[in-house]
Amino acid sequence: MTSKKQLFVWILPFLVLVTLFFIVPLLYMVISSFSNGDGFTLGHYQEVLTSSYILQGFKNSITLSAVSAIIALIVTLFAVYAMMRFSEPVRERILMVSNLTSNFSGIPLAFAFIVLLGNSGLFTLLFEKWGIDSLSSFSLYSWGGLLLVYIYFQLPLSLMLLYPIYYGIQQQWKDAAALLGASTFQFWRKIGVPIMLPGIVGTFSVLFANAMGAYASAYALTGSNYNLVAIRIGALLSGDIFAQPELASAIAVILGVTMIIAMLLSEWSIKKTRRNL
Repeated sequence: MTSKKQLFVWILPFLVLVTLFFIVPLLYMVISSFSNGDGFTLGHYQEVLTSSYILQGFKNSITLSAVSAIIALIVTLFAVYAMMRFSEPVRERILMVSNLTSNFSGIPLAFAFIVLLGNSGLFTLLFEKWGIDSLSSFSLYSWGGLLLVYIYFQLPLSLMLLYPIYYGIQQQWKDAAALLGASTFQFWRKIGVPIMLPGIVGTFSVLFANAMGAYASAYALTGSNYNLVAIRIGALLSGDIFAQPELASAIAVILGVTMIIAMLLSEWSIKKTRRNL
């Protein structure tokens, strides 16, 4: 009994933090989304679901998140495969650098890209001086620029999530397949990829959720010029014209439901894949 009391005392600060900084704001957001100052209402949800501008924000956010997650996933699949050919100390250093770069996001990341690829960025001016027109039609402040930034901050996270999955592929399996006459391509097609597929799907869901909730980098690059859900929520809270926190709460609740549905679909896909192995 004493050990249980001690455990409760140790975990109490964590429970207080979770309650104050997660549960209470979440409950306030949900309650606020059904309030109009006079009482209960569904008007905010009706406005969200009938507003073409807000729905466009959801479409843009989902498209940007899905495309950046897929590209980052494909790139890191090959990157981690190449990493496995290095020695253990080298792999640890690569993971350490990836861990550091995964925290480089938000305003500093946007500023770094502006310095390098903005209208007066380093590479933009260099390419212009050298007569190379490859960046003349590229705008960092467009959908393509946002996609580039999103892919950049997705890559380190994807690499760290995929590395343990690759590490679980044992050398004995490759040796056994080779003894039975299977080529490297046949091993990965028949054995490696099916084993890794649940982890790959789970990684995609994490990357998708990570991109859907991103705000600072997109806002620093485009302000309110590009319509994304996170930017729309921030604009309604800060009040470009006048603040509408209740409508922002409704959008945030629907955004949360969207991410929960994505994770549930991912979990269903993982279970189905494992059953088929």
